[in-house]
Amino acid sequence: MRRIALVTLVVDDYDEAIRFYTEALGFRLVEDAPRPDGSRWVVVAADDGGTALLLARAKDDEQRDRVGDQTGGRVGFFLHTDDFARDHARMLAAGVTFLEEPRHEPYGSVAVFQDLYGNRWDLLQPFG
Repeated sequence: MRRIALVTLVVDDYDEAIRFYTEALGFRLVEDAPRPDGSRWVVVAADDGGTALLLARAKDDEQRDRVGDQTGGRVGFFLHTDDFARDHARMLAAGVTFLEEPRHEPYGSVAVFQDLYGNRWDLLQPFG
């Protein structure tokens, strides 16, 4: 069996990213370990045990230019839920910015939101 274990998300600051992903999105901090070069190995994940995010601090201008726009303005991340209304309300209360009102599509209930840097995500409760 093969699976994608981690996806790198370039961030400006480890601690602010950890706060956003754990407090606003409800992810858990899996690992936060210092590395010899002064960086940190920071991993956050939703509670399903699936693919996790490696939060990597931008280390130069080229990487800083990509923070918040890693997918060219497209939705690049998809957060599935088993209770759209609950998670949408909790995220709104935590200050998450939604870019649209919830909508119901043939595949499920969905709304686009952005993370603290502007990356676009779908909050999605698939039907079926």
